[in-house]
Amino acid sequence: MTTNPVARAGAILEIDLGGIVANWLLLARAAAPALCAAVVKANAYGLGAAPVARALAAAGCRMFFVATLDEGIALRAALGNRAEIAVFNGPFPGTAGEFAEHGLIPVLNEPGQIGAWQSGNQRRRPAILHLDTGMARLGLDAREFTALAENPLPIGWRLVMSHLACADRPDHPMNERQRARFAAVAARLPGVAASLAASSGIFLGPQYHFDMVRPGAALYGVNPRPDRPNPLRPVVRLSGKIAQIRQIDRGESVGYGAAHVMEAPGRAAIVALGYADGWLRSLSHRGCGYLAGTRVPLLGRVSMDLVTFDVSAIPPELARPGTMIELLGADYGVDEAAADAGTIGYEILTSLGSRYHRIYREPPEPGPPGLDPTSTNRLE
Repeated sequence: MTTNPVARAGAILEIDLGGIVANWLLLARAAAPALCAAVVKANAYGLGAAPVARALAAAGCRMFFVATLDEGIALRAALGNRAEIAVFNGPFPGTAGEFAEHGLIPVLNEPGQIGAWQSGNQRRRPAILHLDTGMARLGLDAREFTALAENPLPIGWRLVMSHLACADRPDHPMNERQRARFAAVAARLPGVAASLAASSGIFLGPQYHFDMVRPGAALYGVNPRPDRPNPLRPVVRLSGKIAQIRQIDRGESVGYGAAHVMEAPGRAAIVALGYADGWLRSLSHRGCGYLAGTRVPLLGRVSMDLVTFDVSAIPPELARPGTMIELLGADYGVDEAAADAGTIGYEILTSLGSRYHRIYREPPEPGPPGLDPTSTNRLE
C-alpha cells in the first residue's frame, strides 16, 4: 500500500503561480510601454522553471532569460515555440550549434564569443550584446565596445543590455552613472532595442526602463525596494512536519554543540527538515516558525535533516507529531528569513531543496485583468 505523498513528506512547499503572474503583471504595468520579460534562471529561483514559465507565457510573457545553455534547452522543451529564450552566460566554445538547434538567443559577453558567433553558420541568427557599464562582471568594456562599433560585424542584434550594480539603493550615484553610460552606448546602436533594469531597476523610474525590463527576484516576492513596504505578493509557503515533541528540563542542552541551554522547562518540536533542504544553517539561534498563529523560536543549531522549535507557549493538543509548522509564509516571509540568516531573499529561494513535496497553485482562469499582453509584451 502506497501512502499519499503529503503524508510521506517531511515538509511541503506551496508555490502560488497566480501570485507570480500577478507580480509580473504589476511589474509590466509599472514599466509600460517597455516590454516586460521574465528571468527564470536557477530553476525560476528555486521554484520550478517549467511551471513558472508556462504560467507566465499564458499570461502574455514572450521573453524569458536563463543563465545556462542547459537551462535554455530544458525551458524550450517546456515552452515549445511560444516565446523567445535568451541565455545570459552565452555560448561556451563548441556550443553555438546547440543554440541554433534549440532556438535560443545567446547573450554575447566578450569579444571571443562575438567573433565565434559571427564566424559560424549561426551568424544570421539573433544575439544579444552585453555591455559592462560599471559592474566589472560579464559584458564588453568601453574599449571593447568602441572597437566593435568602429568595425561592426554582420550580427542581427536582438537587444543590447547591461546590468545595474546598486539598483536596490535608489540614492546610490552608481545608478545614474550606469544609466548615462548605457544610454550613450545604446544611442550608437540605432534600431536595436535596449534593456537595463532588472527587478529593483524598474522602481528607479521610466528613464531606466528603455525598451525592455528583466525582472527576476521580484516575480517571486522578494522586495525590490528594501527601504519601503513590499509592493509584491508573497508566492511561497513552506511548512515543516513535527516528527517528535520533547519535554526538556531547565539546564538541558538542545542540538549539536550543546549550543542552546534551556533557561526554563519547556517543550520542543523536532521538525523534519534542515540545511540539506535549504533551511540555512545560518538561521541557527535566529530563525522562527509559526504554529496556530503564534511565533515559535528556533532553538539551537539547524542540522542536516532536523530543526527544533520552542513550542512551550502552544497548547499540547495543537503541537503534536504530524502537525505542520509554517516556516515561510505571510507571517515570516522570504525577506524576513533572509535578514535572520544574514543573507538576501535570492539565496533563501534558490536554496529551497528537492526533498519538499511541492504543490503548485494555478492562476485563476481567465488570467488577471488590466493588462493586454498582446499590446505591451509582443516582441516584434
